Amino acid sequence: MQIETTPLAGVLVLTPRRFADHRGFFSESWNRRTLENAGVNLPEFVQDNHSMSRDAGTLRGLHFQSPPHPQGKLVRCGRGRLFDVAVDVRRGSPTYGQWFGIELSFENGKQLWIPAGFLHGFVTREPDTEIIYKCTDHYAPECDGAVRWDSAGIDWQVKGPILSEKDAVAQTLADFDTPFVWESGK
Repeated sequence: MQIETTPLAGVLVLTPRRFADHRGFFSESWNRRTLENAGVNLPEFVQDNHSMSRDAGTLRGLHFQSPPHPQGKLVRCGRGRLFDVAVDVRRGSPTYGQWFGIELSFENGKQLWIPAGFLHGFVTREPDTEIIYKCTDHYAPECDGAVRWDSAGIDWQVKGPILSEKDAVAQTLADFDTPFVWESGK
């Protein structure tokens, strides 16, 4: 597995190896031992989610789940292509408010690890795009929240995205009172 760091401490790009032949390919998308042997210790995953967006230009986010049920997410694209984004919202972090984005696609097989303390969002680049992600805590509706997609300076490369009502009326990053705290060295 190829492991790449990003400018945001804790956010990683993981690219599993694909073994291909005339039938297609096989890929081990998650292996705790492989990552631990490479010095990467991710929390335990307790839930898998699968989402499909019919239209290109569908934007979901920026979402978070606050303590006491914060979620880290390991995100990949099962079909199609999307631009996936993490925004650091850990109070006291030297990169607070900064974002990192990467294209995830069925073709490139890349995955993005987004620890708790980051906002997460994505925009689809192709119709019928599927996103699959592992979570470190169960969904807790009372902890579910959103920050407005266009308030963090992200270059989504989309005009007039398709949004849910929740995302369209979310608070701005400037108005967001983050419940997350940066821990030096983590």
